[in-house]
Amino acid sequence: MKMDVKFQRRLAADIFKCGEDRVWIDPNALDEIKEAVTREDVRFLIKRGLIKKLPKKGTSRVRANYLKVQKEKGRRKGHGSRKGKKYARYPRKLRWMKIIRTVRVTLRDLRDSGKIDKSTYRRFYKLAKGGTFKSRRHLLTHLEMEGYLKEE
Repeated sequence: MKMDVKFQRRLAADIFKCGEDRVWIDPNALDEIKEAVTREDVRFLIKRGLIKKLPKKGTSRVRANYLKVQKEKGRRKGHGSRKGKKYARYPRKLRWMKIIRTVRVTLRDLRDSGKIDKSTYRRFYKLAKGGTFKSRRHLLTHLEMEGYLKEE
């Protein structure tokens, strides 16, 4: 016959400051636990180890962490995983900023090191602003073709 220890469980939960589901009661000592009627009795049983507080249950992050690592490697990015449009996922403006900044830094370095003069710098700066160059390498190729830059 199963013993009714609801009252003792509730008292223990109150003492532990946790939910009733986290209170473990020793199934071999149910007779003794049933006789506990005061908080003091329950505290005594806790001290003896017949009633214990179970640890909190959490959601495991192992799978989530694994997926995060895979995504950092560039996996799981196929058509089936995409929600936004191409330019929502990688906006045109971000792409433009990435290109224009590297091109402008390169031009500045070339001008400061004396590899190109001021007028050439200004001309190619305007071309860059107009979107002529798709990368840093493209800019350097243009400069070499027009004879402004000598390969060392």
